[in-house]
Amino acid sequence: MNTPDTPTFDDRLAARAAQVEKLLRALLDTRPESGEISRPERLIAAMRHGVLNGGKRLRPFLVLECAALFDAGEAQALHVAAALEAIHCYSLIHDDLPAMDDDDLRRGQPTVHRAYDEATAILAGDALLTFAFDIVTSPAADIEPRTAVELVRALSRAAGMGGMVGGQALDLQAERIKPDEAGIITLQAMKTGALIRFACEAGAILGKAQPEDRERIAEFGSAVGLAFQLADDLLDITSNAKAMGKATGKDAAAGKATLPAMHGADWTRQQLKGLVARSHELLEPYGEAAETLKQAATFIAERKN
Repeated sequence: MNTPDTPTFDDRLAARAAQVEKLLRALLDTRPESGEISRPERLIAAMRHGVLNGGKRLRPFLVLECAALFDAGEAQALHVAAALEAIHCYSLIHDDLPAMDDDDLRRGQPTVHRAYDEATAILAGDALLTFAFDIVTSPAADIEPRTAVELVRALSRAAGMGGMVGGQALDLQAERIKPDEAGIITLQAMKTGALIRFACEAGAILGKAQPEDRERIAEFGSAVGLAFQLADDLLDITSNAKAMGKATGKDAAAGKATLPAMHGADWTRQQLKGLVARSHELLEPYGEAAETLKQAATFIAERKN
């Protein structure tokens, strides 16, 4: 239980977000690094617009907290967290494009293609994707080569055709051919769940956890990843653009199948309760050390925006 002097979960989430924001701000400088020729100012400005625009930084938070659970170095974890956020933000920039979800707002601000233009938004996303692997393997990250290779491979697979990008492709296909329930679950595990699972597993990789612990924390990531998507789909139905900082009701308008649309809000809330319980159960072997991660699972399932 928190006392008046004990930081709350919200305090810890905000503090972790500030850490990641500080590093990303420093990394996204206009000065070129060794091996680079130049960093075009408009491109960097668009990248910064898509990254340094607030947000809860939940994925980086999970990297940092899971790394702490396995006693991994914080500076190393912070670089992996920043790399993951770069990929997440690239995906949002591209997802907002007219050819994808066609959104004008993201986190209450104009999307990158609205603030700049479509071509610049595409290039900003491309640059963030490639920059993520630069961050993980940079000397500043100080991650030993074998571990860095393992992280790059895991992140590549979580972000690529068998993970997030593949899930986005299935999401677009779902506008034309409605998937069944199993299809929706696969789509969501790829589009949203893969990066969240990686966020948790990355902490175990950095901490050189035992195989059974690595699998346990990855399963925790899968559970909270599904909870995140269910909560997001529920909010798309029940919330509004002011609260969310982006358009709502778009899934229904596009004819996309979601589990809340298929089963209703009450069913979804029951599923979220079950996922929180499962997440807590998976963390039981770690005792009080996993308390913040338990709070994170509850926060993800019960979030309001």
